[in-house]
Amino acid sequence: MLSLLWGLKTQAILDVWSIEHILSGISVGSAVKKRNHSVIKKILGQDHNHHSWYFSLVGVLFIAYLWETLEHYLEEGIAGKAVEYWLQGVEFWPNRLLADPAMLIIGYVIAKRYPALVVPARVCSLVWLLVHIFLFPHSMYLQKFI
Repeated sequence: MLSLLWGLKTQAILDVWSIEHILSGISVGSAVKKRNHSVIKKILGQDHNHHSWYFSLVGVLFIAYLWETLEHYLEEGIAGKAVEYWLQGVEFWPNRLLADPAMLIIGYVIAKRYPALVVPARVCSLVWLLVHIFLFPHSMYLQKFI
């Protein structure tokens, strides 16, 4: 039962990349929130913080599902065998459709509540991506190591 909840991305709802999705959610959520506030202020002449929350949530979900769609095609080999190998298989559907977008939403909520965490989250996310892409042989290396 635990292996269904936490494990390899091809078999589990959550994996080690869920951490990166939270960090990305903090970064993306902050950017979407700032953009939406400026657009709403320009249109209405004043900032409607309460109503812009819904637009920000939709924006974060849009970006999440846009990435998940691109990632699916990369996993299928559209960018070549090297990328397909590095991604280590097609994600388990609850991971792709439910957990990963939910992690971005959690990140957005963290960014909304604790804006001081945005810059550290961006730095951690960048370091995470650099280490996983350029040092580890494939995306599930850390998950298999744990």
